[in-house]
Amino acid sequence: MDKQSPGTAGTIGFVGLGAMGLPMARNLLARGFAVRGYDLRAAAGESLAEAGGHPASSVADAAAGADTLILMVVNAAQADAALFAQGGLDALRSGGTVVLMSTCPPTAVERLAERVEAAGRRFVDAPVSGGMVGAVAGSLTIMAAGPAATVASVRPALDALGSKVVHVGERPGQGAMVKTVNQLLCGVHIAVAAEALSLAGKVGIDAGVMLDILGGSAASSWMLRDRGPRMVQAEPSVTSAVDIFVKDLGIVLEAGRDIKAALPLAAVAHQMFLATSGRGDGAADDSQVIRAYKALNGQG
Repeated sequence: MDKQSPGTAGTIGFVGLGAMGLPMARNLLARGFAVRGYDLRAAAGESLAEAGGHPASSVADAAAGADTLILMVVNAAQADAALFAQGGLDALRSGGTVVLMSTCPPTAVERLAERVEAAGRRFVDAPVSGGMVGAVAGSLTIMAAGPAATVASVRPALDALGSKVVHVGERPGQGAMVKTVNQLLCGVHIAVAAEALSLAGKVGIDAGVMLDILGGSAASSWMLRDRGPRMVQAEPSVTSAVDIFVKDLGIVLEAGRDIKAALPLAAVAHQMFLATSGRGDGAADDSQVIRAYKALNGQG
């Protein structure tokens, strides 16, 4: 991506410099934004400083004087705490914009947006898809919801973070719902791929042969092609953890309850990820949901 002089594109407060947040902040810096970032881990601030950013001592310090405050935290509770208990919203300039990029329940996002807007700030609901790889490459898919003018005002920042930015609706919460549907399919696809490969393994079919056949057939999916090879590795590198889907499929089920929508496949997939986490594998790559199937089927 093209680089500009540091700080020429505006000031952004960034909260949550984790596995995805830190590379996202680096991409903003590469596009000329001045970034003041905060994370509980001091090492994250040091890494931000090495990239040309400014480590903040608190959420309020990160938000002070910023045009935009981006939240890339774990969940809605952390977003609520950052904005209200830790002073992020009060420190953000009047008329500034909060951009929530975490995966959160739609109803929780709606409540946060109402409180932010009541305080004289604007709100964009902008969850992402693409994982750590997309965060590093600046190729995330961003599902932005909010008034068109508000989304347009933060579009340069979103473009620095993603290769596909879609305005999915005028109301905060709609972005979260689009992400919820996305995660329903992702979680179910991973779980059913694990079920299929576990079945093949149970009867002694070579995993490489099975993947070769399935990968070129109508039974294939993006998740099968991506996660399948990792399912047959003992300890694959982690690109997205099992516990991410414990959380995200939990959000899917919560959203279903809120609108009284039956989601039986999502519920079963959630149970398989939960079982894997319960075995002590929550930090393992999400492909390792296959371990729960193997345990059920006596495969060790």
